Amino acid sequence: MIIGVPKEIKTHENRISLQPGGVLQLNRNGHEVLVEKGAGAGSGFTDEMYVERGATIVEDVEEIWQKADMIMKVKEPIAEEYPRMREGQIIFTYFHFAASRVLTEAVVKSKCIAIAYETVEKKDGSLPLLVPMSEVAGRMAAQEGAKYLEKATGGRGVLMGGIPGVPPANVLVLGGGIVGVNAAKIAAGMGANTTILDINIPKLRYLDDVMPKNVRTLYSTEGAIRNLLPTTDLIIGAVLIPGAKAPSLIRRDMLREMRPGTVMVDVAIDQGGCFETSKPTTHADPIYVIDEVVHYCVANMPGAVPYTSTLGLTNVTLPYAVQIANKGWKEALADDPELKMGLNIADGRIVYEDVASAFDMDYTPIEDVM
Repeated sequence: MIIGVPKEIKTHENRISLQPGGVLQLNRNGHEVLVEKGAGAGSGFTDEMYVERGATIVEDVEEIWQKADMIMKVKEPIAEEYPRMREGQIIFTYFHFAASRVLTEAVVKSKCIAIAYETVEKKDGSLPLLVPMSEVAGRMAAQEGAKYLEKATGGRGVLMGGIPGVPPANVLVLGGGIVGVNAAKIAAGMGANTTILDINIPKLRYLDDVMPKNVRTLYSTEGAIRNLLPTTDLIIGAVLIPGAKAPSLIRRDMLREMRPGTVMVDVAIDQGGCFETSKPTTHADPIYVIDEVVHYCVANMPGAVPYTSTLGLTNVTLPYAVQIANKGWKEALADDPELKMGLNIADGRIVYEDVASAFDMDYTPIEDVM
């Protein structure tokens, strides 16, 4: 199989979907890898590193899309890439379809085979290809929130850990999954009083046992959220429903209950955001202000730390990519129930029910395309 690795062209996206070691492993399995010139530079990997491991460097990105049987990316295709997708071509990347009808319709029209990192799912419900980027995004959420709490960036001018005689910041984390736990760890490590809200009681019980003493847990209800808003400095949205649009847990009217300069970081923005007032931003222009509340809604947060993110991501995606390359997508998915869950769209048909439901589009059972 020919695997194509184009350069990411989303704003300030410096990750790459395959590190040089991954090229070597695919070569060992008899596959050819085409890497766009300069694609790894943002993550610290030179073209020479890829060539040494057996890749062919290609200057023309159109050539990569035309020749490749499988395209590996980090982020979803954007508008200029839509015409490059073609019938029968496998595209293995983060798609987050439920956040974009335009993307969904473009992929359906192309009749490509869209296998989404974010919906590959293990028997226990864990999402192995989302975990490392969720860990990065969660840790960054506290880090970025701390920065935008500074007065110079529009925040309240509150130091996360306070100082002796002065209280620390109050941080509210919505969701006790991978993102939320990592956000809470960093916020608590910086000294902030941190509260995690979730609706999973066993999870809250576990977190209550293992988290530091400056982290408390509460059952998530609208009333509980409203009670905390007047004294909260930083809110981190860390809610995930695999493959589906995130629920809006903070509505526009609730902003009036917050103090001016409160910061909201919406890590769920890839799935539509969990704040009603959220809209995607970029690393070049990361924040905006509504009702004196600072919103940070960067849709590719891990792209700011590409070396760490690329290594973390490719560690987990490569074994699945090798399966697809070795067996072809139908056999690979038939043999691996985890990977099968990653198929969202195939041959112009939506086979992931939550994606179809998000836009009231036709749903086709996955068995009909297998």
